[in-house]
Amino acid sequence: MTWEPQQDGLNQIITLLKQSQSTDNAIQRAVQMKLEELNQYPDFNNYLIYVLTKLKSQDEPTRSLSGLILKNNIRIHGTQLQPAIIEYIKQECLMALGDPSPLIRATVGILITTIANKGSLQTWPELLPTLCDMLDSQEYSVCEGAFGALQKICEDSADTLDSAALNRPLNIMIPKFLQFFRHSSPKIRSHAIACINQFIINRTQALMLHIDTFIENLFHLSSDEDREVRKNVCRGLVMLLEVRMDRLMPHMNNIIEYMLIRTQDPDETALEACEFWLSLAEQTICKEVLTPHLPRLAPVLVRGMRYSDIDIIILKGDVEEDEMIPDREEDIKPRFHKSRTHTQKAGAMMGGCAQDMGARAMEGNDDEEDMDDVYDDMDDDSNLSDWNLRKCSAAALDVLANVFKDDFLPILLPILKETLFHQDWQIKESGILALGAIAEGCMNGMIPHLPELIPFLISCLSDKKALVRAITCWTLSRYAHWVVSQPHDQYLKPLMEELLKRILDANKRVQEAACSAFATLEEEACTELVPYLGFILKTLVFAFGKYQHKNLLILYDAIGTLADSVGHHLNKPEYINMLMPPLIQKWNMLKDEDKDLFPLLECLSSVATALQSGFLPYCEPVYRRCISLIQQTLNQDLASTASPGQYELPDKDFMIVALDLLSGLAEGLDGQIESLVVSSNIMELLYQCMQDSMPEVRQSSFALLGDLTKACFVHVHPYIGDFLPILGQNLNPEQISVCNNATWAIGEISIKLREDTKPYIPLVLAQLIEIINNPNTPKTLLENTAITIGRLGLVCPLEVAPSLQQFVRQWCSSLRNIRDNEEKDSAFRGMCQMITVNPVGVVADFIFFCDAAASWMNPKSDLHEMLQKILHGFKTQVGDENWARFVEQFPPQLSERLAVMYSI
Repeated sequence: MTWEPQQDGLNQIITLLKQSQSTDNAIQRAVQMKLEELNQYPDFNNYLIYVLTKLKSQDEPTRSLSGLILKNNIRIHGTQLQPAIIEYIKQECLMALGDPSPLIRATVGILITTIANKGSLQTWPELLPTLCDMLDSQEYSVCEGAFGALQKICEDSADTLDSAALNRPLNIMIPKFLQFFRHSSPKIRSHAIACINQFIINRTQALMLHIDTFIENLFHLSSDEDREVRKNVCRGLVMLLEVRMDRLMPHMNNIIEYMLIRTQDPDETALEACEFWLSLAEQTICKEVLTPHLPRLAPVLVRGMRYSDIDIIILKGDVEEDEMIPDREEDIKPRFHKSRTHTQKAGAMMGGCAQDMGARAMEGNDDEEDMDDVYDDMDDDSNLSDWNLRKCSAAALDVLANVFKDDFLPILLPILKETLFHQDWQIKESGILALGAIAEGCMNGMIPHLPELIPFLISCLSDKKALVRAITCWTLSRYAHWVVSQPHDQYLKPLMEELLKRILDANKRVQEAACSAFATLEEEACTELVPYLGFILKTLVFAFGKYQHKNLLILYDAIGTLADSVGHHLNKPEYINMLMPPLIQKWNMLKDEDKDLFPLLECLSSVATALQSGFLPYCEPVYRRCISLIQQTLNQDLASTASPGQYELPDKDFMIVALDLLSGLAEGLDGQIESLVVSSNIMELLYQCMQDSMPEVRQSSFALLGDLTKACFVHVHPYIGDFLPILGQNLNPEQISVCNNATWAIGEISIKLREDTKPYIPLVLAQLIEIINNPNTPKTLLENTAITIGRLGLVCPLEVAPSLQQFVRQWCSSLRNIRDNEEKDSAFRGMCQMITVNPVGVVADFIFFCDAAASWMNPKSDLHEMLQKILHGFKTQVGDENWARFVEQFPPQLSERLAVMYSI
């Protein structure tokens, strides 16, 4: 296709492109409107590609901008563009890939990738062969331009490139890329490695065939002069460690030596190399191969934890007092709400936070916090790149401390001694960070040093450098568990006093670190904090008037965690009068569409649960607003589904957080919530939420259904016929938290419905039995499933008992670990009823029943009698001789426990 521009049109577009580089917002807006208007003309895009590829009289930034506007047009309107225009753009792109300007080549590469992604590589069959041919060009700019485009395609379409639909082009591309590892230009060498690196993690067959050549070439380039090449070599080796350890093993010593040097590079290569230690720590051979190198690696990692001079400038580390400076909106990270999950408390932990089922273990998955999250939160600053050498070094030291445990300490202690007491604050700060990083892995070995170290750290909380005060908060939070286990006057009280002062620090970063550390301390100390509540609340409430936007959101979190930790001890008039007015004032100021409602609603949910009847004076407006948030979200969802494009999709987090706060109210107010429920359409809304497509909405609505069932079943009862089939459909363990809450709600409903549960048993029993027998079911879900099966057996023993043999062993194993509570009580009564109906069903697994019966601390007297009757009945049934043989299988402490508890 040949196309020539009109001079007028060209001039108009060049003027626009120049204007769009203006910093004036009004001009920017006018340009935006004009661009949208021009999009009505099909050949507008021809002008844009013409400016990018042909108009060499213009400066490079203007030409590049023309290409980026075209890229957006293709991304948004690509499918509506005429085929002839797309063809013209493709042809011009391929011709311009060899442009002398690196900026123009890069822009054309981005454009090619966008077209390939939009229309799929299948609709542009000549693209890959053409790019591969261009690699052989004698002209550097043509080869480099083609490689730049190929690298972007490999990054965006790694999976597609390995598909049969495209005839597996990688079989040709990978050997081709390997030829360029020894090219004279560092840029080309770098592109070649970056392209192949995209195919390591998926173990792409075409690469695996050439894996030895690839590794050999990587080793050859390891001493390359060029920074980008070395960075890509490190990146490749880190991925190979996960995928082809077998091939690296013979060279492991040299690789470790190499990575030790690279981790000390003065540029970004150091970060790529540092990832190697994180990756190696996950491999089983870590201890064996790394032990001889630890004495050299540890100091390198601790050095890598120092703030660089650039970091300090970016973090304004020299500004000590900034509490009066308002936050910029872009510095506030989006928060994600975690929906309520109902969990059991383990029986082994007597005392402590003895909250029951309502306890919010916020995630159904029993996963540890992700390492990246721990260290990202440590220096939470959106000015610093999210993941840097400091964070990576700290995370690496942490995982290695978990691998080597206390054997690491003879190497670490001298380094800590040298850094912690150093005159230079940057070195001291890195030592405090290192001390926090090893807390989890080396805790046992650190205990003898803590009586000296904790007071030292508490004194560092008043260091004159804000960055030292901030990291000290974080490190102390990592030792909170030990602090709480010691006599209070010695460490907990002084730590609490100093941390509360830091919550009111004049530096915003310190305020934030102190608030987060205090929340961790609250979780560890639980009701041990009750004697200090007045003092704590006074500080937190004072912070309300002092904090800027970002820290206010973290303060809500600290208050919510406090409420979760001390529970009903917060329900005292003097505490309520301190805490509620500032919370309600913020609540009244926030608009319904303001996302700051999330952390505030989460906080109020915990406070309502803790205050119980103390929340009554505040509950009506809070309840009404939650109902209104749910209604608005549902309406907007309906509108956007009915007319897509006309109404935007709602942010369902508003609905999820509102459902969770209603759960908190139901749990806290119990029967007193009835007057609010009766005068609202909450049941109709709940029915809609329970069928929402988003799992988190269903998860929270099932939690609320269970809480309302407990608080005011009379209003739930009429809807049971609609609700129970939905609960049955959600018993899918692939969505753990949804399944968990649905299971729990079924159990709560059955307790209230009693024998009327009978028609619903077929809807749920088979799935519950499947879940309890699935070896991958997490602990939380197992326990809730066992309790619900027990409750169904309690109310409908004749319907459930025939299946006893299918679940009794798993049932007993799941419930032996939870502490005595109402739910365990009702479940065991159900089990006793089922055994009475179907004694044969328990015979094969009777030893498990004995073990479960022994897990009670103090069962109620009538339950004790039921358990004793079953045990003695079994003994009588089998006869003394068989019983004696049976008891021989018991571990000694089980025999003792049964003798003491049940006289058997």
